[in-house]
Amino acid sequence: MTTGEGPAPADRPSGDRPTGGPSTGDQPIGDRPTGVAYEQARAAETARASEGGQAKPYDPLKLCVYATVALLAWLFGAWAVLGFAALGFAGYWRARRAGLTRSKCYLRDTRLVLAYLGLITLVAAAALVLPHTLR
Repeated sequence: MTTGEGPAPADRPSGDRPTGGPSTGDQPIGDRPTGVAYEQARAAETARASEGGQAKPYDPLKLCVYATVALLAWLFGAWAVLGFAALGFAGYWRARRAGLTRSKCYLRDTRLVLAYLGLITLVAAAALVLPHTLR
């Protein structure tokens, strides 16, 4: 440990700490990095350390999933949007009843996620029903 640095965080040995500034433990709580990207980077760092320093290559699975969902939405239109939104709503509803209050979703709060998915479900249903009622 070099001079001027505080004690090493408990989750990282002192020799593994970068030497370019204060440690996360020295920062006030409001200044600590947060968010999904930060959490994923920390998890990758922990996994890399547990595997003897060998980093796994990034797997862009999420991009494949996004492309597949977009393709299905393009092929099946509002039916696919309705199906995915209803499926997501049901999943978050069940998770919320089981005690989940914070999600990895960008909206974080499961109530906001449920409202968002509920709105998408209603809009998709309206897109399917309204053309037939306006004749």
